[in-house]
Amino acid sequence: MDVNPPIPIWSNLTGWSKLTAGTFILAWVFLVSCSEQMDPLIQKANEEWVQGRNHSAIEMFNEVLKKYPTGPLAEEALFRLGEIHHFSLNNSSRSLVYFQEVLQMNRKGEFGYPAQKYIAEIAEFGLKDYDQAIIEYQNLINQYADKNGNDDHQYRIASIYYKKQNYEQALVELEILLENYPKSSWAEESEFKIIEILYALSRCPEAREQYRHFNLEYSESRFKEDMDFVVASCLEEEGHLQEAYNRFKALEGHYIYPAILKMKLVGIEKRMKKKH
Repeated sequence: MDVNPPIPIWSNLTGWSKLTAGTFILAWVFLVSCSEQMDPLIQKANEEWVQGRNHSAIEMFNEVLKKYPTGPLAEEALFRLGEIHHFSLNNSSRSLVYFQEVLQMNRKGEFGYPAQKYIAEIAEFGLKDYDQAIIEYQNLINQYADKNGNDDHQYRIASIYYKKQNYEQALVELEILLENYPKSSWAEESEFKIIEILYALSRCPEAREQYRHFNLEYSESRFKEDMDFVVASCLEEEGHLQEAYNRFKALEGHYIYPAILKMKLVGIEKRMKKKH
């Protein structure tokens, strides 16, 4: 069997890729920040940015850096410059420089973690430098162990290996997620993805065994139809045509990709006719 994983494929559930979403979040950050005591120039620069006056905001943040070359205000100015270039000016390469400067200045400061997170997400979604993205997500896990969300980062690592068609390593990363973060909101989907990958690797006996365990743990899973499709595909690959046909047939009216389901049924019908 060709190593060609069944759909559905992995979805990009994290990452900041839309300007509107980013602007909304950053406006919220600005409002929160203004409730605290800060340098008036920082406040004015934030206001300029939220109002869409990007270049004026950049000039003001650069003035902050001249006034405060180090310390928390410098860290915030660098961080905001990174956000402006990323969200408002669509210049991810330039934004990376600012986020990296934040880390060099104070990795453990208030803006260290979000800067590292942006770096990882830009590498994956913006630059599509998957090898670097893996490194950056691993940095998040290793260097910010006290933060919530490391299960998200572990899931991103697994999904990137899947994108790279390195299914064996994707399997390893998903198993790490389940071991280290058993209560993660990604646990159910990760267990499903493990079964999907086992099928892609032609390890159908293991996939069916995992399927039995999955059904015991997640009897009302939203992945039920996808799981049944994978198991039916395994049965088809193993030559259990009638059983595979029955399972595919039971999915009619429920499976999200009816054209693919129809193709499977027609193909099995032809194979069974040839046998007779």
